[in-house]
Amino acid sequence: MGVAKAGRKSDWRDGFLFLGNHLALDFLNTHPIQNGEPVELLPDFDALLRWFQAADLLSSRQATSLRQQWGESARVQQVVEAMRELRERLRKEVLSAERGGTVHRAAIDELNHLMAEHPMLTRLKASRSTSATELWFDPREPEDLFAPLAHSAATLFADVDRSRVRKCGQCVLHFYDTSKKGTRRWCSMQLCGNRLKVAAYATRRRMNESNSFR
Repeated sequence: MGVAKAGRKSDWRDGFLFLGNHLALDFLNTHPIQNGEPVELLPDFDALLRWFQAADLLSSRQATSLRQQWGESARVQQVVEAMRELRERLRKEVLSAERGGTVHRAAIDELNHLMAEHPMLTRLKASRSTSATELWFDPREPEDLFAPLAHSAATLFADVDRSRVRKCGQCVLHFYDTSKKGTRRWCSMQLCGNRLKVAAYATRRRMNESNSFR
C-alpha cells in the first residue's frame, strides 16, 4: 500500500516522514512506498542534510555551512551511499527483532565501531532555574553524520521495549508504539489507520446485511 502525503502536519516535515517516535525508525522510514513503488528520500547529500535539519539534528545555519563546506564531492556521496546501506542493514535487524530474534553480532560490532569513531558528545545546558545534560555531535567531517544514527540505533536495540516496535500492518513504515494500551498496528491514523477502520466498517456492514437476509 502506498504512502500519501495526506497525513497530519506532524507526520511530514520538509518532505520526510516523522511518525516512528524514535530517530532510528524515522531513519528507516526514509525509504517508503508511494503509488506502489519504493521511493528514495535520501538520493543525495542535500537531501540528507535536509533530513538532518528536519529531524532537529542540525540547525539551518549548520546545514548551510556543511553544504558549502563539503558540497557534492565524491566523499560525501560515498557517505550518503554508506548511510543508505546502513539503513537497510538496520531494517533487517529491526524486522528480525520484531519477530523475536536477537540483534546479530555483526550489527552490534558495526554500531560499536561507528560510535567509537563518531561519538555523540555530552554538554551541560543551563537555564535560570534548572540544569540538564544533552547529547550533541560535532560534524567536522562527513562521516561524523553517522554519530546520531548509530547512537539512536543502539538505544533502540538496548533500551526500547521490542514488543512495541512494529512495522505497520498496511505499509512498510516502522514505528515505536507509545500508546497507553500498546495496541497500535498502523503507522498513523491519517496514513493507514483510517483505511483499516473504513475496511473494518465495510466488513461489518456486509456481515450485518448478510445476516439480515437470513
